[in-house]
Amino acid sequence: QVRLVESGGGLVQAGGSLRLSCVVSGITFSSNAIGWYRQAPGNQREWIADITSGGITNYDDSKKGRFTISRDNTKNTAYLQLNNLKPDDTAVYYCFTVWGGLGHWGQGTQVTVSS
Repeated sequence: QVRLVESGGGLVQAGGSLRLSCVVSGITFSSNAIGWYRQAPGNQREWIADITSGGITNYDDSKKGRFTISRDNTKNTAYLQLNNLKPDDTAVYYCFTVWGGLGHWGQGTQVTVSS
């Protein structure tokens, strides 16, 4: 059974930082790309970044420079470092992977940025 569990969200003031974690089980983690997405109230879910099995990273241009994706294959965990947070970054953040031809999402972690 594939399972993704996000954590690390919370309430932070504008300009602050958070590090989100995504622990993955049920797959060969080191062989899989992982993506991070977010969804704000009333908005569609949007892609932030992804990291390949080999560690190559890709970012949405609007997030590049403030957000950093990484992974630790020894811990089956992907990370998303969020810096210089803004109120517009308030959203539920999700990690995602494809395994067995199916997409799998975590339950999400809430990030709230106060002004």
